[in-house]
Amino acid sequence: MKLQLWRNATLLLNIDGISILIDPMLGEKGSMGKMPMTDSELLNPLVNLPFSKDELLKKLQGIDAVAVTHLHPDHWDAAAIELLDKNIPIICSGIISDQISKQGFTNVIAVNDQLQWKNIEISTTKGQHGTGEIGEKMGIVNGFVFKTEHTSVYIAGDTIWYDEIAQEIDKHNPQHIIVAGGAATFSVGDPIIMTSEDIVKVCEHAPESTVWITHLEAVSHCREDRKFIQGKITEKGLENQCFILKDGEEVSLKQK
Repeated sequence: MKLQLWRNATLLLNIDGISILIDPMLGEKGSMGKMPMTDSELLNPLVNLPFSKDELLKKLQGIDAVAVTHLHPDHWDAAAIELLDKNIPIICSGIISDQISKQGFTNVIAVNDQLQWKNIEISTTKGQHGTGEIGEKMGIVNGFVFKTEHTSVYIAGDTIWYDEIAQEIDKHNPQHIIVAGGAATFSVGDPIIMTSEDIVKVCEHAPESTVWITHLEAVSHCREDRKFIQGKITEKGLENQCFILKDGEEVSLKQK
């Protein structure tokens, strides 16, 4: 089983020979424009994908399905809508399935709780994309657990640490947990995704799980970079459990 970070939250998960592209943001550097509700003049995404357009198109031909946690443009952008085959299976929560169908996709698989797809058990999980008024504006988000006979991977999605994340970990007992780090924050309010302190809490709650960190250095409202978070991992002695993925990096995920 392999996992490759493309950029931000865009991941390619190969599980039991099936390739699932997660939260595709496929546009060129700057194509998304300025981040709303911030003072930043930077254009997003801040970096290009770690391969050429031709390489991207070749990679997309090998995708078996796409999984979308929510429809914010750094997880599902105009380029993804344009470039993806309209017949490819799109795995998502029922809350956003109609919107994706209206964008021309003909094979939308809505997961309201759990279902079996091929040899993979897919479950949706809860998330909280911030607190207070900002959290309400960010809307409903979810994560996924992909489970086979040999392994389980929990993709938490855009969420802070809160009680429901602990409950999802206890329920699914994942071997691997993928979290969105970076402490993304708007001009007002608290962070809307995990801070380094949140990531430490994930590690402490799931000491037998390997934790992988994404969502770094690609969008302008993130406040913590790879160097800062690595410092926190080292400070807490978590170097053998918690790992920061680089753009384009592919890793093998241990199985049971």
